[in-house]
Amino acid sequence: MNNSTNGMIEEYQSQLVENLNAPELVSRLSNLENIVREIREGRMKKVPGGSDVNNHIHTKYSFSPYSPSKAVWMAYNAGLSTAGIMDHDSVGGVREFTEAGAIMGIATTAGMECRVKMDATELRGRRINNPDQKSVAYMAFHGIPHIKIDDVENFIRPYRSERNRRNRLMTSRINGIVKNAGIALDFDKDIVPLSMHRENGSITERHLLYALSVRLTEKFGKGPALAAYLSDSLGIEIVPKARAYLSDRDNPFYEYDLLGALKSRMTAMFYIDADAECPDVSEAVRFARETGAISAYAYLGDVTDSVTGDKKAEKFEDDYLELLFRVIKKVGFNAVTYMPSRNTPEQLERVRRLCVIHDLMQISGEDINSPRQKFICEALRNDMFANLKESTYALIGHESEAGVSIAKAMFSPDAAAKHHSLDDRTGYYAEIGRAIRLRRQKDAGI
Repeated sequence: MNNSTNGMIEEYQSQLVENLNAPELVSRLSNLENIVREIREGRMKKVPGGSDVNNHIHTKYSFSPYSPSKAVWMAYNAGLSTAGIMDHDSVGGVREFTEAGAIMGIATTAGMECRVKMDATELRGRRINNPDQKSVAYMAFHGIPHIKIDDVENFIRPYRSERNRRNRLMTSRINGIVKNAGIALDFDKDIVPLSMHRENGSITERHLLYALSVRLTEKFGKGPALAAYLSDSLGIEIVPKARAYLSDRDNPFYEYDLLGALKSRMTAMFYIDADAECPDVSEAVRFARETGAISAYAYLGDVTDSVTGDKKAEKFEDDYLELLFRVIKKVGFNAVTYMPSRNTPEQLERVRRLCVIHDLMQISGEDINSPRQKFICEALRNDMFANLKESTYALIGHESEAGVSIAKAMFSPDAAAKHHSLDDRTGYYAEIGRAIRLRRQKDAGI
């Protein structure tokens, strides 16, 4: 095969990957099927599957560079054995993510992340796991049964609508902050098109700041002039790592890096407290139970020297962690989700011990919403986190069983009666999950 032919094949394959972010769902999945055909026929490299797992991948249905199809392709390329979608206030991408997983031979899990009000608990007035607001916490719905996806969408849609009311107000505040640069964002023209709003996707603070990043880059160009505007005119401190990124005019991820700098340092300038868009925690946990989803509190922990490099030093739940665990157990949470790469060994040991004491399932995943992030959390390769891989397969098994009937869900009364300990229950569902993964791989043929 001559160089010209090789070049044409490479160009074709590159276009297939690029088209995974095409506007049309049919096109995205069709291109993914063509990629699998290229792999089967030996024209594209087959990536050996490893043992890594990730249950917390954001897509364009909240904020991410990746459509659900592209996210699954990235997961495959990273060698993940399983992948889980986790969008803010949206299940709009779940069906595509699941179908893409089947095409690529990757077992998947379905999730949604939202914020809940803790005002009616002993945590009222405390900074919990939300960097921007007291008395509000992030929680995750894991293993959402597919027969209940429409119910989850109907539940979250009114809250998403309320969120957009606040988004418009925050856009106005941003405009007031940057008016000295002659910049004015239009929510409908500049921000909504960045989202999957038309297909039940959410619009987050990241969308607002990404739109601002684009306009700032257009105004000042890439490099020192923009960094100087941030520090001199807006008073935004830029940490050395971010300054290096923003000084690099050839940086392909420039707007995302600028977004990161703005989110960690500017959000407080325009943030408006969320209220009507956050369900009460008891309501959200009850709804998760009724739909067969697994409710999980998202542990953040105090941030000192941020492991991921995009968080400023702040205190969160660690000073009152025992109280927090008592509250979430009383409210009815099934699980706690945490990310080993974010926390110190001492923080992780404490959280894991409290999970055991309160009989809470432990779930993990690496929060993916930027092109710089790796889909694999190398910290999870430590043998001490083997239980997190087991719980991932349990999620897969649970989701499959609950998809037939929520009476078969992992935390249903029937499952509790059949499997008296959480470890036994986890092992039972994990065995189902592993069988599903093997079947997916065999059916995909790659």
